[in-house]
Amino acid sequence: MSLADILSPSDIAAALRDCQAPDSFSPKKFFQISGMSKKSSSQLKEIFRILDNDQSGFIEEDELKYFLQRFECGARVLTTSETKTFLAAADHDGDGKIGAEEFQEMVQA
Repeated sequence: MSLADILSPSDIAAALRDCQAPDSFSPKKFFQISGMSKKSSSQLKEIFRILDNDQSGFIEEDELKYFLQRFECGARVLTTSETKTFLAAADHDGDGKIGAEEFQEMVQA
């Protein structure tokens, strides 16, 4: 399964267009534009599984840097400040990585 099986390709494209410039990425806005914020818990778990590149059960900072590329191969890499801000916003337990529940809470908040 791919992200395009869960999210509309046109919504993904719009979300990626919105954050093309460095330091313009806003997780909340990306989740809204891409349609992720309207998905069910089970769909968000599947999205998380796809984003968890190494299947560790967590999205670590290294994976987060390439977040946009999981939606489209040619998308830009998140800047260091965007990556750290994204991680800080979702990492509620302070372990330095985003778990499936933390991801879901952030998307649906």
